[in-house]
Amino acid sequence: MERKAHFALIGLFTFAVVAGAFGFIFWLHHSSGKKQAVMYRVIFDSSVSGLQVGGNVLFNGIRVGEVTNLRLDPDKPNQVIALLAVNKATPIRSDTRVGLEFAGLTGVAAVSLMGVSATTPLIEREEGEPPTLRADPSASQDMMQAAREVLNKAEEVIAANQEALHQAITDIASFSASLARNTDNVDSIMKNANETMSTAKEVASSARTLMDNLDKRTAEITVGVNRLTSTATRQVEVAGKAITDLAHNPQRFLFGGSSGSAGNSAATSR
Repeated sequence: MERKAHFALIGLFTFAVVAGAFGFIFWLHHSSGKKQAVMYRVIFDSSVSGLQVGGNVLFNGIRVGEVTNLRLDPDKPNQVIALLAVNKATPIRSDTRVGLEFAGLTGVAAVSLMGVSATTPLIEREEGEPPTLRADPSASQDMMQAAREVLNKAEEVIAANQEALHQAITDIASFSASLARNTDNVDSIMKNANETMSTAKEVASSARTLMDNLDKRTAEITVGVNRLTSTATRQVEVAGKAITDLAHNPQRFLFGGSSGSAGNSAATSR
């Protein structure tokens, strides 16, 4: 029991340390953020569906703060008042455009601020009252309303082309029925196509074999021609040598033997 109690105390102590660390970080983050943030009031003239407390405030797409409060104006039920905590270094001027920016198709909205001119003076702040910005009338358009408008336009297009769509569907159904009735013919066509492809492959294989044989025969003919050319060249060389010998020593061709033996025979006859 004492050992279990010891482990329980260690666990509680560890949990308390971790919770205290997270609490300190949370307090430090929010306290530093509040010191660097200033408050603004934004008035929307219509629905702000998708915008929530804690939502982002973006200036030219960069996060500069968050929404701290959302409420209705009891005197003007069509208006929504949002309080924003914005980094005091953000250059919000009198001509800054205010709207809503939606994240994809999720419906989550953020307050969008967009700078216009760098020469317009900054908004002056009164003691105790946050400056008031007014959103563009078209900036508060509900995302679902935009989706509904798209769907309504799609319905209008479908209604305007109802006969053409009906005819297209009928043609597709007729084609499907015709295809079903001619299944056997389609199978026969596919079979013939497969046979044609097989024949084409065989023809291609025969053509390749023929080309290989032709290349082989061409090589053999080339070798034979080279051999004949070499033999003829040697024969021409022999004939040329014989002609050269005849030109230099005609006695050898007429009497046989060398020129020296021919001279000796002439001396003996004398």
